Amino acid sequence: METRANHILVGAVTLALLAALAAFIVWIARLGQGQQNEYDILFEQSVAGLAKGSQVSFAGVPVGQVSEIDLWEQDPEYVRVRVKVKDDVPVLIGTTATIQASFTGVSTILLDGARKDAPAITCDTTACPEGYPLIPPARGGFNEILANAPLLLERLATLTERLNMVLSDNNQEQIEGILRNANRLSQSLADAGPQIEGALAELEATLREAGETLDAFEQVTRSTDTLINEEGIELARELRETLAAAKEASTSLSKTLEDARPATRQLAESTLPAAEATLRDLRATSKALRNVTERLENQGLGPLIEGQTLPDYKP
Repeated sequence: METRANHILVGAVTLALLAALAAFIVWIARLGQGQQNEYDILFEQSVAGLAKGSQVSFAGVPVGQVSEIDLWEQDPEYVRVRVKVKDDVPVLIGTTATIQASFTGVSTILLDGARKDAPAITCDTTACPEGYPLIPPARGGFNEILANAPLLLERLATLTERLNMVLSDNNQEQIEGILRNANRLSQSLADAGPQIEGALAELEATLREAGETLDAFEQVTRSTDTLINEEGIELARELRETLAAAKEASTSLSKTLEDARPATRQLAESTLPAAEATLRDLRATSKALRNVTERLENQGLGPLIEGQTLPDYKP
């Protein structure tokens, strides 16, 4: 009986020592880790590759580990990941969490984006739905691809279907025709290369002449500006004097016409009719003389004399 009691006592002492040793080891491990702060991260994407004990790094430096992974009770579309981070890590407003996946299947959480002089993320500066401050997530490039994989596959299937439609037999024949036409066009362009070079040379010469013409026009414009600026005032003064003289001459002419109007009326009413009558008489006299002259030239003086009967002489 005594021997059995001794075995029980030895076993109890041994278990107590083992428990004390385990507690001591845990205490030493926590002592080596120092004080840690806990944060929650709500991911709206797959957290495949993460597990309890997964590494948490800040700008590539290991600073903690994942302590819990659960579906968020308030909204099962989110995954709540709780991390423990050393208390000397600057988890400030602006810090974001990204799941860094790898092809080996092991994922880690990367914290980044802290800003100097920004306040720390605490329950006073951010929401704490589960009693711990929230670090906002930021999707990484690889995880973005994984999250959008269904959409990418759907779009890839749509693109493949449309490519099949574009590359149907009928469309392939049309594409071949387009390529043949393009080959003929390129061959025609190659054959017309010398003519094109000549046309380009002529175009270059034309552009050069146009440039020279523009330069000459610019010079003429500058000369015109100089003439207007330097001699325009004198020309304007002379023009004003000329216009004034023309106005005076016009006034004098108007007065002269007013004075000559009675004489013009008398000339039209009496002198011109008398002159017309005189002209008619002169035309009649001229006609009679012309008739006499023609008779003298054709018949001589005899007919004129014979035409008159002289009286008989009586002694």
